[in-house]
Amino acid sequence: MVRAGEQEQEGYKAKLFNLRGIFEGSGRHTKSLSIDTASVLEPTEDGAASSRSQGSKPLNDLDKIPKARVISKEEMAAKEAKEKLLQDMEQMKERFAKLLLGEDMSGGGKGVSSALALSNAFTNLAASIYGEQKRLEPMPAERKAKWRKEIDWLLSVTDYVVEMVPSQQKSKDGSNMEIMTTRQRTDLHMNIPALRKLDAMLIECLDNFKDQNEFYYVSKDSDDSDQDSVKRNNDDKWWLPTPKVPAEGLSDMARKFLQYQKDCVNQVLKAAMAINAQILTEMEIPESYIDSLPKNGRASLGDSIYRSITVEFFDPDQFLSTMDLSSEHKILDLKNRIEASIVIWKRKMNQKDGKSAWGSAVSLEKRELFEERAETILLLLKHRFPGLPQSALDISKIQFNRDVGQAVLESYSRILESLAFTVLSRIDDVLQADHQIQSQNLSRRSLSSVSRPPKEEIDKGSAEAPGSMTLSDFMGWGFDQGDLDIQTDPLAISDDVYKDDEAKPQKLPMVVTNKKSYLENLGVMRSPTSRH
Repeated sequence: MVRAGEQEQEGYKAKLFNLRGIFEGSGRHTKSLSIDTASVLEPTEDGAASSRSQGSKPLNDLDKIPKARVISKEEMAAKEAKEKLLQDMEQMKERFAKLLLGEDMSGGGKGVSSALALSNAFTNLAASIYGEQKRLEPMPAERKAKWRKEIDWLLSVTDYVVEMVPSQQKSKDGSNMEIMTTRQRTDLHMNIPALRKLDAMLIECLDNFKDQNEFYYVSKDSDDSDQDSVKRNNDDKWWLPTPKVPAEGLSDMARKFLQYQKDCVNQVLKAAMAINAQILTEMEIPESYIDSLPKNGRASLGDSIYRSITVEFFDPDQFLSTMDLSSEHKILDLKNRIEASIVIWKRKMNQKDGKSAWGSAVSLEKRELFEERAETILLLLKHRFPGLPQSALDISKIQFNRDVGQAVLESYSRILESLAFTVLSRIDDVLQADHQIQSQNLSRRSLSSVSRPPKEEIDKGSAEAPGSMTLSDFMGWGFDQGDLDIQTDPLAISDDVYKDDEAKPQKLPMVVTNKKSYLENLGVMRSPTSRH
């Protein structure tokens, strides 16, 4: 046992001696064991493991570790642009997947048609972008970029709505031959560039109000809006901020600028309305709408309206003057009746079989005359009340339409019409505020001149003979004819304030303007609550 213990101690001493020789052998091994081990295992360029701790290199070997490369600004910008492009691509894939599934992401087959899905997409995009545009000010850059990007996505669908057209091709031997090639459909090729131009004009109109300082807006609850509380109690635009102008009113330059912008937006509105009306006219009438109609125009119009249209001497203006157009609901009801009668009469004129249910005892000439009169009334209604929502016929056409190209043109023109009407209303609000300020100032000046006549005029009148004095002389009302006209009507405003009052569309008295579009009637996705 003693000998075994001694042998074990001698073994420990031998191990300690070996370890001591490792650290004290050369005197130049200053690296730690961990660094030596790492250097031994580090591969060389030819793949073999070699030791770098030969005792000839100090700690400066750490300088040979490769440093991180500094990324330039151009590389960072390119990387961010690439990431943004990938993000946009994923968003576009998700958007088009939703359109292809007819807004039914569950895949249960309960989605709407592709044409209606595209129409809903345009409507919802306009509501999300322009729904926050409550003032005459430029659109924020972020929202403007989103609008242009997503409009381009939706319009890209029309690049594949093509038609076959003949074309000349020259062969290798020099002979010409006629082949059929594809190009974008004619209606899309003509109307989409026009709609893009109208879109750009609306955005440019808002950008023109960037540096204006003539008017400002106050919220509904602010102290400055208390004086207008009576005026706006029954106003249907209670959610909008109130425009304010200086105490002396707008300057002549600002008034001319607003009038010019109003004229430009009015042209955009007319062009968008014309395109939308044309597309709706070209859409096919659904069979479900035809099945819901009565069998004759008299039942659709009612006895009184039918007698007014079928008289011998017909005057459309006189007809509208006898109708009750005091509310939007009544105007829309008249429009629906007129459109239904037009459809009935057109079908009867095209009906050849007299025994059909659509036959009638009225002659073809009279029926054609009645249809022309009804279309005249419908045209007058559209011009006098451009802010009306879609009629029952329009809603039915949009709902059951299967043409993707027509769906894009109709929805794009409709939202541009709505946006133009919105901008036009904002400009009218500012001009109306200026009109009221001018009326108040003119009334104050007239009243002050009447209540405080000049003292010199009174003294001058008292020095004259009593027989030559008049009441006007005694009170000091010795004004020229121009001032007299102003005093006669103290609330009169010069004609240059609203030079186009007679030309602008007639507004509905006491008509609620928060209209609902066809989507809310269908119960699908929610769309803008109004067309303006």
